[in-house]
Amino acid sequence: MVAPPGLEYVFTARVDVAGPQTIGATAGGERRVIPILGGVVDGPRLQGTVLEGGADWQLVAADGTAYLEARYTVRADDGALIAVRNVGIRSGPPDVIARIAAGDAVDPASYYFRTTPTFETGATQHAWLTRGVFVATARREARRVIVDVFLVQ
Repeated sequence: MVAPPGLEYVFTARVDVAGPQTIGATAGGERRVIPILGGVVDGPRLQGTVLEGGADWQLVAADGTAYLEARYTVRADDGALIAVRNVGIRSGPPDVIARIAAGDAVDPASYYFRTTPTFETGATQHAWLTRGVFVATARREARRVIVDVFLVQ
């Protein structure tokens, strides 16, 4: 057996978001779109700005579990553009999910919020992002999502 992989912390994205646009009940659950307004990326391996114009397309199941797919663009401090697709799951006890929806401050240890970001770029200095597997922990604030991204070793 090969040793289990480790994780290397690479950056934190602080993504500012608008209120949800509720599409409504669909066959798979309630569809919501959360516009991305901008933000900051900072860490030992990547620094930059989250550009306005992306969105998080969420499908919320009857039990409150949110299946997320966020797409947005980061402009690295060196000017390179990096496309981000971040798929994940947020779930927890109904009262905790209700408090998150109300914009209350909630201890991130009280709910599950994990994602698997992937990246695309034509910038050779950031090509390492396109060749790795990444996982992230996340937490929700009233108007922001904070995502701590790790490279699987």
